[in-house]
Amino acid sequence: MTIRDCIAPDRNPREPIVNLPNGTVDTHVHIFEKEFPLFEGRGYNPPESSLENLRHLHSILGVDRVVFTQPSVYGVDNSAILKGMNELNENSASRARGVCAIQMDASEEFLAGLDEQGIRGVRLNLDNKGGMPLELKDISKLEDKIKTFGWHVEYLFPGKDIEELAPVLAASSVPVMIGHFAYQPASSGIQAAGFQILLDLVKDGNTWVKISGANRVSATDLPPYDDVKPMARALVEANSNNIVWGTDWPHPNKYKVNPNDGDLVDAFGEWIQDTSLIEKIMVTNPEKFYSFGKFN
Repeated sequence: MTIRDCIAPDRNPREPIVNLPNGTVDTHVHIFEKEFPLFEGRGYNPPESSLENLRHLHSILGVDRVVFTQPSVYGVDNSAILKGMNELNENSASRARGVCAIQMDASEEFLAGLDEQGIRGVRLNLDNKGGMPLELKDISKLEDKIKTFGWHVEYLFPGKDIEELAPVLAASSVPVMIGHFAYQPASSGIQAAGFQILLDLVKDGNTWVKISGANRVSATDLPPYDDVKPMARALVEANSNNIVWGTDWPHPNKYKVNPNDGDLVDAFGEWIQDTSLIEKIMVTNPEKFYSFGKFN
């Protein structure tokens, strides 16, 4: 099977009109650097996207802190995100956190080492599995393995699967994070059964959602993503304490066009206009969820 080459992110991010609050956290990014070997069974070839590229992006956007999310193309080799985390945390311990991928035989000592470096959760990618070996049957054992560290499980799954997964998510003994609006298509509207299930999970309080990857759920590839606005607002209304935001930079697994990340910030500013809610979603919620400590 041919592995497709993703297009690169927009290399010229523009300064957004929206001014982000101090301490803003981008909760969903990846870095792809040539020094790290890709998993042979990966689903795509990512664009070269370095830590320095990310630093530049965040300086333009006004983002102060970041959560690296392990991409499927690296399997359970977390070297790339650990490098990024350690370099950013070198001068300040509260700059970067991460969500890793592991095998079920990972030892407590191994997990403790990851925790010390800033890992705060394990990703379960059921959409583009690549080299991520964990399956749903592993969930209970995984939760038992990570709860000592106060970690969470981050899920990414095809939107149509939410009804089947809902009981698993609702029964989780550790916090749950779901990426990219749970891949619920904006075209279906907020009354769709899948999105209503997502709202119920968020209301229950143990499930968090990243309002990230709007181009993955919108009917259009580029902002302003007006069809996503009702979804973002409904999630915030359901439980504003459990919503965070991310760029999804460098927008991997995309093949036609990528948004300018300055436009993504401004789209968020259209979705959420109350300054106290912006502060909560961009700063307070991720600060608590990923155990950042106060920004200074």
